[in-house]
Parts: sequence; structure tokens; C-alpha cells
Amino acid sequence: MPAPACTAPAIVILGASALATARRIQQRYPEAQIHGLQGRVEAPERAYTQFGEHLRQLYASGTAIIALCAAGIVIRSLASVLGDKDSEPPVLAVAEDGSAVVPLLGGLRGVNRLAHEIAAALEVQPAITTSGELRFGTCLLNPPPGYVLADLEQGKRFVSDLLAGETLRIDGQAPWLDSARLPLAADARHVVSISPYREADDRRTLRIHPQQLLAYATQVDGDLVAGLQTLLGEAGVARQSLACLAAPHALMAAAELQQAASVLGLPLRFVDQPQALPPLHSRNALWQLHMASAPLDPARIGQPRGTLTVIGLGPGDPQFMVPAARQALDEAQDLLGYETYIRMAGPLRPGQVSHCSDNREELQRARHAFELAARGRRVVVISSGDPGVFAMAAAVLEALHASSEPSWHAVELKILPGVSAALATAAKAGAPLGHDFCMLSLSDNLKPWAVIEQRLRHAAAADLVMAFYNPISKSRPWQLGRALEVLAETRAAETLVVLGRDIGRPAEALKVTTLGALTPEQVDMRTLVIVGSSQSVRFARADGSAWVYTPRSYPAH
Repeated sequence: MPAPACTAPAIVILGASALATARRIQQRYPEAQIHGLQGRVEAPERAYTQFGEHLRQLYASGTAIIALCAAGIVIRSLASVLGDKDSEPPVLAVAEDGSAVVPLLGGLRGVNRLAHEIAAALEVQPAITTSGELRFGTCLLNPPPGYVLADLEQGKRFVSDLLAGETLRIDGQAPWLDSARLPLAADARHVVSISPYREADDRRTLRIHPQQLLAYATQVDGDLVAGLQTLLGEAGVARQSLACLAAPHALMAAAELQQAASVLGLPLRFVDQPQALPPLHSRNALWQLHMASAPLDPARIGQPRGTLTVIGLGPGDPQFMVPAARQALDEAQDLLGYETYIRMAGPLRPGQVSHCSDNREELQRARHAFELAARGRRVVVISSGDPGVFAMAAAVLEALHASSEPSWHAVELKILPGVSAALATAAKAGAPLGHDFCMLSLSDNLKPWAVIEQRLRHAAAADLVMAFYNPISKSRPWQLGRALEVLAETRAAETLVVLGRDIGRPAEALKVTTLGALTPEQVDMRTLVIVGSSQSVRFARADGSAWVYTPRSYPAH
């Protein structure tokens, strides 16, 4: 069974000349993002650096592609990864000025339907070349959402028979075929059957199953997938007729349900009792079956399990953000964070809601995030750098630990790693963290200065490389100076120091100095300070600056 086409296609452009057409297409698909070539498209929603590689990545992920460029460029870019045409995503080429819409790949995943929709938005005619659609005005093998083709290979033979001159009749409700140019005949041997029930294989019957069934889990103590398959067999209904799985809210965190939904490829919804749906009078110890009179929309049944994902943006440059964090941002309904970080994560797509708060309101932000996620929303909490390094991951876990609210604990919580400021600065300088190191925050907002000073002394005595976060601010002007005094008690004045300011952002600046030459005036809140160990060394780069690294080996004493 081919998977359904992606509901949020990627609109890929090469230059600013295609942006106006891309915006017109985006009005038709508000969830879609515009992917622009870095350096040639100003502030795209998604930036890429290599067109061919980016297209291949989208294709491999099953994302529908609307490429605003010549068809030949798209074909050459994807040629090396083309595979099974039964499962490939829709791929279209659209002229930059919107004058042509050409479906290229994904005939069985709705590419022609996309082509018609895009062409209508651009007020042009699509270049359809599929023989069946040209003859009959529809693709029988690609029914609309809510209906699933039972057997693709049998369907191909069925369409071949029609093209050879056979007639057909329709058994069941298929309103999308009302305007098609099908060769209908009351006495036809070929039948399009629209039914949720299983029937014997028949070359002359094209079976399309409306997704009218809901399977409701009553417990999770058993093999859920096997139990459901048994129940479907006993009821005589087709597996493809399932629209979704559902369960009471009390089972929201059950891993067995998540796994069953994943194995079956079905959405999972939570509702305490599907009262509006009549039972199919078929049940077992694990499941109840309910059947509607028409295809179900899972989005209108109960709620999904909410997700709360804590991400780090990395140092600032989008190319240093991990792909999983980028995907979480793209899929989010709500984004929470310090306003500066939300701006860095943007631009937001239509429908996404930003909840900006002061950088000192971390626990309140975390609680708000759980409140939203508990309602079934997809929530992302944004940090810079890595969310687990002096950032929001700890605040989110602290809020959850302190809460006795069951709906908060049922939320699917994920924490995704990011590139921390220490790692980004170290990479720019060379490898100052090449041996043992520690990270210390000089902020005494949440811990006493006496604790900080004690840790500084221990780290200095252990000859660890140290990375200082929150080194100085208007409200904390003296701490860095005192920290340097503590280090001077045991560290030589020649100890190397790396200062990284706004690393990964347009105004980034890197400086290598020594502990004896460093003064607090050289540092601000946006500076990451790395203090080397006794083994850290530097040598000249070809451009006149210096490489700094700490050797992996340590001299014997």
C-alpha cells in the first residue's frame, strides 16, 4: 500500500526571482516552507547550500517536492536515488514565473492532484501526461484522503483492462469519481468496490477501502498488534479500513500503544469513550471496534499525545543546528523561549504561535510549556547552544519533578542536543578542550558565590581546562575579576585564554590571550571564556592568527 502524500510539501527555490511564485503556492499550502539557496535567497524559512544534495535528502525523507526551476535540473539531481515508483514522494517542477506546472514523480502518491491544485492557484493548466488520467480524468489508483487502495498491483492490471476497452460499474459511494470520464456500464464485468469489508481476490474488482473504523484500546497487557489483527479477521473488515487507534487518557503514556501505532502506521488519539461512534459488536480483551458511516478524520477525535521538545539552536548559525532540532521547530505548533532565541529560530510559518518571555522566567516558561503540551499540542522550548548546558532542559525537568499533575507526566518529553558555546568557541580556536575540561557558570543568581569559588580552586588545582559561561553582566560586574584572582593563585600568567564572542553569529570575534593579560573589560555577557591548562599550547596559523589546542597525552610525573 503506498503511503499517503506528505501534507506539507517543500517549496524549493534557487533564487529571489522565484520567490513571488513560491509565496503564491504557499498560500495554497500554508504548512509548506520555502527552502532557499543560502546567499541567493534572503531569509528563507529553510536555507540549504547544495541544491542537488538538498533535493535528495527531501526525496529520501518522503517529502513532496515543488521545485521552482527547470525540470531537467530536478531529474539530474534525483537520478542517482530514484527507486520504487510505487512509494516515491510527489515531485513537481514549476516555472519560476508560474507559467508551467510539470508533475515528474509520484504518480501513485498524488502528484497529479498536487499539480492540479498548484496550477489552479497559479491560474494555468498542468502538464499531465499519465495515460489513465488523460483518458478518464482521474487516477483510480490514487483515491483521496480517507480511502485506501487495497492492492496496487491488481489495480494496475485493472486500469490496463479499462485502457484496453473494458467498461466498469461502481459499487458503493465514491463521490470523487462523479465527474470522471469513466466507461460506465450497468452490466460491466469490472467493478470498483468501495467497502470496509474484506472480499476474495478478483482481477476484475478494484477494491478501495473507506477508513471508517476506529480501534479503541481497553488495556495494554498483551500483544496489541496481534490482538487487533485477530479482531479484524473475526469482524471480516479490512486492515486498510482503520482510520486510527484510540485509547483512554489514562493510557496516554503507555509505550505499547505508541509501538502499536508505529507498527500499523496509524495515528493515535486519546478520548475517554468514543460515544459518537457505534460499536461494530466485535471486541476482545484488548480492543473494541467502532465503525462510522463515512471516512473518519482522526484530527476530530479526542486529542493526540502532546509533545514537549527542548532544543538548542547551537551557537547561532543555522548550519550548526542539529537536524532533529530543525525538524522539531518545523513541526511545532507552539514555540516558547526568550524573544531573541525565537527570532533566531524563525521565520515562523503560518499557524505557529510564539510565546516570548524574559530570560529569567525559566520555570514559568517550563510550566506554560507543559500546560500547552498536556492539551495535545506540539510544543518546543528553545535555548541557545545546548539545552542541557546551563539552559532550559534542567528547568523543564525541575518543573516536571515538582508537579503531581498526571497530564504533565503523560506528555512525550524529548530533549535534543545542541552545539554549546564552549564547543563552538573551541572549534573556532582549534582544540583547547582536547583533554579533560569542565564547564562553570560564574552567575551567582542560582548558587552562592562561595560554591563557585570553591569549584574554581578545585578545577585549577586539578589542572583542568575551564570554560566560563555567564562571565560578567551589568548586575554581576565583579565576579570575573574575582575568578581571575582565584586562578592566579595556582595558574601561571602565561596560561592561554580563548575569548569567543557571538561565535556562530554575524558579529563573531575570537581572541587568544593569556591569563596575565586578561582583564574583565575584555569580556561581556556574550563572551565565552576558555582558560587553558598547563599543557595548552598555541602556534601560528598561515593567516597570522593562532591555533590553540590541549594535547591528548599528558606528561608523566
